[in-house]
This record gives sequence, C-alpha cells and structure tokens, in this order.
Amino acid sequence: MMKKILLTILILINLYFQAKTQYSTLNAHSHNDYENDPPFWLACNNHFGSIEADIWAVRGELFVAHYEREMKPERTLDSLYIYPIVRMFRENKGRAWEDKTGTFQFLIDLKTPAEPTLSLLVEKLKLYPDVFDPEINENAVRVVITGNRPDPSEFSNYPGFIFFDGFLNTKYDTDQLARIPMFSENFRSFSSWNGTGEIIGKEMIRLENTIDSVHSLHKKIRFWNSPDDINAWKTFMRMGIDYINTDKIIKLAEYLNTKGYK
Repeated sequence: MMKKILLTILILINLYFQAKTQYSTLNAHSHNDYENDPPFWLACNNHFGSIEADIWAVRGELFVAHYEREMKPERTLDSLYIYPIVRMFRENKGRAWEDKTGTFQFLIDLKTPAEPTLSLLVEKLKLYPDVFDPEINENAVRVVITGNRPDPSEFSNYPGFIFFDGFLNTKYDTDQLARIPMFSENFRSFSSWNGTGEIIGKEMIRLENTIDSVHSLHKKIRFWNSPDDINAWKTFMRMGIDYINTDKIIKLAEYLNTKGYK
C-alpha cells in the first residue's frame, strides 16, 4: 500500500514539473527584431510570443533603429510593424495567426525621451483599437513600453492598452503594478556565465531568487544580454524564465517545435 502511495506521489510530482516546464515559441522573444530579414515577419511566422523594436521620435515621426545614425527614411514604425500587424489581424479576423491560438506582445524600446515619443506612439495605435486594445479584442497585441519609460506616477496618463516593462528596484503601488506584465533585466548584472557548462552556485542563487521574486508578483521575466545557444535556452527553461531572449529566431523555433529542451 505504501509503495502505491509513494508511486502516486512521484507521478504527481513528475507531472507537476512537466507542466511547469512546457515551453513553446510563445515563450520566445525576438530581440532587436528589426535587424532580421524580414523584420517582424520572421518572428511572427514562427509564432514568437514577444517581438522587440527600438524607436526614435524625430520631427513628429517614429523611426526604427538601434542607433540614431542607423535611421533611414523608409524604416518607420508604421511601415515595418504597425501596418503589417494591422493587415495580418484583419485578414485573420481579429487574431494574430489563423492556424494558432494566442497572440504576442510588442515590446517597444523608447530611445528618445518618453515624451513626446510615447504620445506619438499612442496616437498611432489609437487608430487601430481592434488590433492593439485588449479591452476591444481579447486577442489584441499587448504593447509594452521599455527603454525611456515615464515615471510610474505618470502611467495613468496613458490609455489602458499601454503597458510598461518593470524595474526590480522600483516600488510600485497596486494600480501601477497592474500596468506591468513583465520585468526585463540585464543578465550580466547577475552572472558572467557564457552558456558553457553550468552557472556557478552563487550566481544561480541570485538568478533564481530574482525569478522567484517576479513570479511572486504573478509577472513574467526576461533577461537580455544573455547567452544565446541551446545549452543556455535549456538552462533558462529549467529555471522558469518566461521569455527566452534570442537573436536566432529559426534555431530557437526549431528547438522549441521539436521539444528538444526536454
């Protein structure tokens, strides 16, 4: 009898951890997505759950680039992202993908000051509430602002469809925290690990404590500036990191789709 009880407990524990560690491409984050060829579509067609673009406000327009010197007249936020996303949603009758459930978040990194950059962005997105407002469409893209964010006391100045990337060392009140779906951190602030072998003990403890602290708030976490290979992805998934940061869209998609992380 005791053996049966122990066996049942072991099976339940195993099932729990299997459920906890299931990942798909919806857990993949396309870092600096605009550097891909093509931008947006490569990550989108691989069903990534998070896509990142850096924007600059210049003379009333929003341009996509990592550095100011890289800006080009034709590479606007409208042309690279907003128009393609709107067209896709409307062709798919209000969904990101015709052949897959779920949607994605659009992480927008403000390279110029929060104002007027964010207000310019809001004016563009307000034109398409069926695509960017979760209150209008439950499958809408979730827009998350990172980079030059406004002070948390100013979150309420922006429409409810605008969310914000959180800072671990900032205290938020209840209303402010409701506008934060995720926290992004520099991996190098926690570990010098290069992806080979295992993370050393004290660094692993710091990382796990950080992950646990974010999860205790019922939020998601992403680390940028992190190793980007199979061993790293596997390690991060075991640790419960919600978004796997990558510049290798095809390789990570193939890895996740073949369940190679198990």
